[in-house]
Amino acid sequence: MSRLVFSQFLRFAAVGLSGTAVQYGCVAIAIEVAGKGAIVTASAVGYILGSIVNYVLNYFLTFSSGKSHVETASKYFAVLAVGWCLNLGMMSLFVQAWAWNPWYSQLISTGIGLCWNFTGSKLWAFKDEMLKIK
Repeated sequence: MSRLVFSQFLRFAAVGLSGTAVQYGCVAIAIEVAGKGAIVTASAVGYILGSIVNYVLNYFLTFSSGKSHVETASKYFAVLAVGWCLNLGMMSLFVQAWAWNPWYSQLISTGIGLCWNFTGSKLWAFKDEMLKIK
């Protein structure tokens, strides 16, 4: 991995902490208010809310995109839709089917989602058009 890509990944992960805080906050509230039955739904809702925060920060800070929001946002949220499905599927499996600890389950799901979301964002959603010339 080149230094530029590694640096971008670190910025992407740092930006992702804000979205992760939103998602984990939703999970914590669900556990407190509704119990374990609402964890998967809260995780899914939190993922969506955190994704909105992350899009804005990644557009300006991570990828310094000059592309239109119409193009970039549609691609970014398509990538994150797959990530959302991965998160929902893993949380359902880990928490509901396997009765794992919800926080460990969410950490694993977050790590896998981070890798997916960065790859899709870097290679498609925010891809620099100048790279196609080379």
